Amino acid sequence: MSGQVIFSQLSRKFVDENENTPDQAQQVIYYSLAIGHHLGVIDCLKAALICPLEAWPAWIATLPAEEARRKMEGVTRFGEIVIDHSHVNLLASAFDAALAQQTPTQQSWSRELLRLLQMIQREPAVYLMVRSQND
Repeated sequence: MSGQVIFSQLSRKFVDENENTPDQAQQVIYYSLAIGHHLGVIDCLKAALICPLEAWPAWIATLPAEEARRKMEGVTRFGEIVIDHSHVNLLASAFDAALAQQTPTQQSWSRELLRLLQMIQREPAVYLMVRSQND
């Protein structure tokens, strides 16, 4: 099994960061971005974390056999998953709990994912697209 699992993060928003924009209008802009694929808005994604495909099952197996593991196993089943604000607490708890039993390499991936989840927590319009890619 050669390839990789790529965590791509929303890297650019089409939002004018004008300080004069009222808060209510800013919320409308963020909402429009959140539903943008229905309106023809294109998201700009950039790779934020890469895991070798052959290492993926062992990394995910360190998670408790609960909802978080099932969510991450979706990459293998469906080829991709989306991680958004609604998944932050679930995944952060599971990956944090798994750190103690992970290898140093798995810990580095988990810590980077935890950092990305914190970014989503701070900015709900940000999300991750996780895709498996075969060579």
